[in-house]
Amino acid sequence: MIDRILTVGGFTLLSRLTGFFRDVLMAAVLGAGPVADAFLVAFRLPNHFRAIFAEGAFNAAFVPAYARIREQGGAQDARLFADRIFTLLFASQLAFLALALAFTPDVIRVLAPGFDKDPVRFTLAVELTRITFPYLLLMTLVTLYGGILNALGRFASAAAAPILLNLVMLATLALAAFFPTAGHAAAWGVLIAGCLEVLLVAGDVALSDVITKFRRPRWDADVKRFFVALGPAVVGSAGVQLALFADTIIASFLPAGALSALYYADRLNQLPIGVIGIAVGTVLLPEMSRRIAAGDEAGARDAQGRAIELALLLSIPCVAAFLIVPDLIMRALFARGAFTLENAAAAGATLAAYALGLVPFVLIRSVIATFLARGDTATPLKAALIAAVINIAFKLVLTGPLAQVGLALATTIGAWVNFGLVIFFAARQGLIALEAGRARSILKLAAAGIALAAILALAQRPVLGLYQAWPKLGPPAALATLAVIGALVYGAVLLVSGIRNQWSVIRKQQSSAAGNQESETDNPKRSGPDS
Repeated sequence: MIDRILTVGGFTLLSRLTGFFRDVLMAAVLGAGPVADAFLVAFRLPNHFRAIFAEGAFNAAFVPAYARIREQGGAQDARLFADRIFTLLFASQLAFLALALAFTPDVIRVLAPGFDKDPVRFTLAVELTRITFPYLLLMTLVTLYGGILNALGRFASAAAAPILLNLVMLATLALAAFFPTAGHAAAWGVLIAGCLEVLLVAGDVALSDVITKFRRPRWDADVKRFFVALGPAVVGSAGVQLALFADTIIASFLPAGALSALYYADRLNQLPIGVIGIAVGTVLLPEMSRRIAAGDEAGARDAQGRAIELALLLSIPCVAAFLIVPDLIMRALFARGAFTLENAAAAGATLAAYALGLVPFVLIRSVIATFLARGDTATPLKAALIAAVINIAFKLVLTGPLAQVGLALATTIGAWVNFGLVIFFAARQGLIALEAGRARSILKLAAAGIALAAILALAQRPVLGLYQAWPKLGPPAALATLAVIGALVYGAVLLVSGIRNQWSVIRKQQSSAAGNQESETDNPKRSGPDS
C-alpha cells in the first residue's frame, strides 16, 4: 500500500511542481487584475462541477462497487458493470455540457454576480468559460478510467494525467501573444490538456484489457446499488462545492485581486492535500474495499490507521510552514512580474488562514474511506452538509471585516466541523478507534511539529538578514535555508523520540528475558538443551 501511495504521491508531487511553474508564469503574465479574475472563474466552474460529478461523488460510489464486483463476481461481471456506467455517464455529461454552453451568461450571473456590474470581466468570463467547460466532460471520462485502474491496483497513469494540464498551459501561456488575451491562451490550454489526459488514461485502460464500450443500460442489482450510493455522494459533494461556489460569488464583490489572492493561497494549500491527503485516500479506498469484501475487517482497519499516521507525518511540516512564514513563501514563489509585494502579502494572509484547517483537509479522505468502502455514502453526506452550512454562514460573517482571508478562515472552520463529525459517526458505529500505540505516535508528531514551528519563528528574521543584499534572490534563498533548518529539526525530534521508544522496547525485552531465566533457575525440570 505504501508503494502505491508513493507512486500516486510522487506523480502528484510532480504535477504540483509543474503546476507551481504554471502558476508562476500565470502570475507573471496575467497578474491579479480583471483578466486573471475572469480566467479563474472560467477555470473554477468546470472544476467545481468536476468535483461534484466526477472525483468527489463518482469515485466514492464507483471504486468500491467495481472492486466488490470484481472480487466477488469476476472480471466479466465487472466489465459489464463498467460498460453500463460509462454509457450513462457519457450521455448525462454530454447533455449537461450542452445546457452549460447554451446558458453560460446566466451561469456567470449566478455564480459570479459581482461581474455583472463589470462589463469587461463579465464578457471575458463568458468567453473563457465556453472554452473551458468541455473540460468537465473530458475529466469525467478520466475519472471513470482512473477508477477502473485504481480498483485493479494501477495508479500511475491517472496520477500522472494532471501533469499534462500544467505542461500544456505553460506552452499556451508562453505563446500568449498569439491569442486575443493571456486569459484566452490559458483557457485553450485547459481544453487541449483535457483531450490529452483522456488519451493517456484510456490508453492504459486499453493495455489492461478493461476498456469500456457503449452498452445498453440495464437496471440490474449492481447498477441500482451504485446509484443508491451515488445519490448521497453527489449531494455531499455538491454541499462541499456549494461552499466553494460561495467563495467565488462573495469574492466577485470584493476589489480586483481578491479572487487571485484566494486562488494562489489555495493552490499552495492544495499541495499537501493533493500529494499527501488525496494520494493516501486514493490508494486506501480500493485497499479497504477489497479487504472488507473478503471479510478482513481487522486488516482494513489496520490499513486505515497506518495511512492516517503516514499522512500526518508528511503534512505537519506544511502546517508549520504555512502558519509561520506564509508571507515569505508567497514572496519567494510568486512576487515577480505583474504579481506585486502587496499581492503576495494578501495571498500570504489567506494561506495562513487555510493552514489552520490543513490537518482535516489532508485526513478527511482517509477517515471517510471506512464508510465508502462499505458502500455507505449517506453518513459522510450528513457531515458534509452540516459543515457546508456552517462554512457558508461564517463566510457571510467574516468576509466583511477580513475580505478573502475571512473566506479562507470560514473554509477552515467548515473543514474541522466535517472532520469532527465524521470521526464521531465512525466511532459511534465502531468503525474507527484510536489505539494506544497510534495515540503515542500522533503525540510525537505533534511535538515535532511544535518544535519545527518554534525554530521557523526564531530563525526567520536572522535568515532574512543574511540575504538582505539580494533583493530578488533573497526571499527564495531564505525560504530554502529555513526549509533545510526545519527539516533537520523535525527529523531530529522524530529520531530522538523513535530512539527512546526503541530503547524502551529493548529494556522490556531484557526484563522479560531476565524473568524467564529466573523462572528456569527456580524450576530445574525446565532447564536443559530443549528449553
